[in-house]
Amino acid sequence: MEGNFDNNMDLSQSISAIQRLIDNVEKVIRGKRAQIQFIVTALVARGHILMEDNPGTGKTVMAKTLAHSISGTLGGRIAEFKRIQFTPDLLPMDLIGSHIFDEEKKEFIFKKGPLFCNVLLADEINRASPKVQSALLECMAENQITVGDATYPLAELFFTIATQNPIEMEGTYPLPAAQLDRFAMKIQFGYVDAKTELSIYENYMSIQKNQETTEQALSIDEILFLQKAAEKVFVHPEIMKAVRNIIVATRVNDEIVLGASTRSGITLLKCLKAFALVNGREFVTEDDLQMLTPPVLDHRITYRNKEAKARLLSLILEDEMDKLSKLKIG
Repeated sequence: MEGNFDNNMDLSQSISAIQRLIDNVEKVIRGKRAQIQFIVTALVARGHILMEDNPGTGKTVMAKTLAHSISGTLGGRIAEFKRIQFTPDLLPMDLIGSHIFDEEKKEFIFKKGPLFCNVLLADEINRASPKVQSALLECMAENQITVGDATYPLAELFFTIATQNPIEMEGTYPLPAAQLDRFAMKIQFGYVDAKTELSIYENYMSIQKNQETTEQALSIDEILFLQKAAEKVFVHPEIMKAVRNIIVATRVNDEIVLGASTRSGITLLKCLKAFALVNGREFVTEDDLQMLTPPVLDHRITYRNKEAKARLLSLILEDEMDKLSKLKIG
């Protein structure tokens, strides 16, 4: 299979840039290559990512390390990083900004909030009220913020990395379906294996030093180049049909209350292209579909019960993978 790259230099440049970013993050985050690849995939797909797991698993450190790897002055354009710690007493204006009175001009002016940045870390997003969570909807979906009669565009590069604690924990608010749908992917961060954990204990001082001195690995222009490069990745028509079939299958199952939307299918295609590029390819494979479908779709589907959530999507995906294997795409 061949993509639509103009020449091999486009592909090699993209692969080299992605590898540089992943290597930079792995100086701090050990034993989490798959999760790092998912997060970079969301970035390259022009999406946003939600990480869920128990406190202390490294979600915030991961987000900060990636943010510092793509923020700075490399290439002449400053990539701005902002962190918002979500708490129950947070207000929408704390995110968006507010109008303040300018004594010199004798008029109200709009003071922009932390949402006006390139890389946003929304830490423990589900500890804030639904009203505050909804303040993120427009900026994540449309890259703009409306305040009163005025609409303010966000930067061309706007990437949200959100973390949340499991909803069973005390003091959390479940994210509404509309908010979840704004995240291209939702992943579980998880604990590292025993060998990696021992290595972290043995080298935690040097790891902490790496975290404090994280250098910028990519410029804004390079990230925008990667996003455009991902659009050129080839998707076989049969894989595209499989995406359609999976989406439709989630809508006709009696154990699913709310199935995946057309926007979910488009997001899955974008992530498949980005994931292929992250893995050094200019075409999407069946394995990509198997890897990406759960983190892209599962949080967008409302199931009748936990038992259905645990098995239905995997059954739907398995059925489509069987069909693709018989076609022998390649």
